[in-house]
This record gives sequence, C-alpha cells and structure tokens, in this order.
Amino acid sequence: MTITVESARKAIMDVWATYGDMIVAGAFDLLAASLILIIGVWFSRRLGRATRKLLLKNPRVDSTIASFGSSAVRYGLLAAVILAVLNQFGVETTSLVAVLGAATLAIGLALQGTLSNVAAGVMLVLFRPYRLGDDVQIGGAKGVVEDISLFTTELSTLENVKVVIPNGKVWGETISNYSARPTRRLDLEFAVSYADDLRQVEKVLRQAIAADSRIHAAPEPFVKVKKLADWSVIFAVRATVDNANFLDVGMDLNLAVREAFARAGITIPFPVQTSVHVDAPGPHADRDG
Repeated sequence: MTITVESARKAIMDVWATYGDMIVAGAFDLLAASLILIIGVWFSRRLGRATRKLLLKNPRVDSTIASFGSSAVRYGLLAAVILAVLNQFGVETTSLVAVLGAATLAIGLALQGTLSNVAAGVMLVLFRPYRLGDDVQIGGAKGVVEDISLFTTELSTLENVKVVIPNGKVWGETISNYSARPTRRLDLEFAVSYADDLRQVEKVLRQAIAADSRIHAAPEPFVKVKKLADWSVIFAVRATVDNANFLDVGMDLNLAVREAFARAGITIPFPVQTSVHVDAPGPHADRDG
C-alpha cells in the first residue's frame, strides 16, 4: 500500500477535524498548568523566605521556629499549587482533598503524642521559660539546658549525665529556672551551743559575711536566731550573691564560719545520746532480803 502526500494530508486533516479541539484545549491546559506550577514554586520559595525573615524579627522567635514556620507556609502553598495543576487537567480535586484530609486525620491520631511534643516545643520557644545554658529543674530532673528542639529538651546534670525530656512533658511540669535572675539568695543555717553568747555568735557571723566581697551589701544580709532546737540554737543566714557565684560562696562561707567560730571559741554542738542502764532486781531479791 502506497501512502501518498495527499492521503497523509487527508489523514491528518481527519484527525484534526476529530481531535483538533481536544488537542488545542489540552495544549492550553498543559501551558496553563506549567505556568501555574512554575509561578507557584517560585512564589512559594519567596513567601517561605519572607516568612522566615518576618519571624526572625521577633526576638521571642528563634531560628528553629522560623524554619518550621517558613517550611509550613512553603509546603502548604505548594500543596495548593499541585491541586490547582490537577484541577487544570480536569482531575476532581474535591474527592482528592477529602481523601487527603482523612489521611491527615489518621496520621494525626497515630502521631498525637509526637505532635503534642511539637506543639509544646513551639510554646517553649515562643515563651522562653529557659534558654540554652540555663540551670533549670524540670519536674525531678535538674541540670543545664544543652539543647532545645521541637520535640525534646536536653539537660546535662552535674554528674555529666545526658537527660532528654519530651517537650510535652516539659510543658506540663513545674519549671524552676535558677539562671533567670542575675542574683540569688543564699540560705544557710548554723548551729551553736546553748552555752554560747548568742550576741557574739551573731557578730561573728556578720563579720564572716562582710569579709566575703562577693556577698552583696544591699539588700543587707539577714542573721537571726531561727530555732531553739533540742540540742542547739539554730541561726539562719540569708545573703544575696551573683548567680554565677552561688555555689562557691555557699561552700566558702561554710568554711569561713567554721574557722571564725573556732577562733572565737564558739561551739558547734552535735547530737549526744545518753544511755541509762538500770539493773532490774532478780526473781529471788525479796527472798534473799
């Protein structure tokens, strides 16, 4: 069978007559979808970057939250672009959105614990109850904050033990931040004998406090008798120190007071137990008497 130019031309014209409108419409749909996709991808990147810059202008938002928000905006817009592209080709997106919504709900229910940690992580970063390097106590865990992510908070204890706490648990616990204030109040107690001159004890304690330049003069250190215990008189000492000196001053002041008491002849008592032995009379005591 010989195919002539005329027959080929006639065949093309027949095809065009039958499918021409469909081809033109498909070409326009393809062009429109390509433009939507290209412009959508470009715009989503720009909007994501703009969102990140806008969030970073807020001092309460750090780079982790800024990146998370930027990604959420970018990929949310990309999802809308993809739906628009599919709709351009005649795909029924209503059913697709319903399926995606159901799938998202199922995934959300399966990962509700993880998602609660993410939500708590966002709240922690926004409200800043602690920062990296802060000395904190979260529930029963105490240590220095080493890392804060959207999922967990990592502490390093004094024993150099790594403690990882899910943010969902952190947000539901009482948080004590020992680094939040520039100064801290140091509370100490010292026991002396009832035989000592309590006025002299107070004077010696104040002298030991005044000798340490790291202890603030204002507010004035507090030195008073706190309690008359069974075997000693308890003095309470309260002094204000810089946060960074809290541990050192407490330990050094204990030593300084011990040496000052020794020089002044002040006694640091200790509990004494007295045992009394009573000889009970034997069973034949009356008879022998």
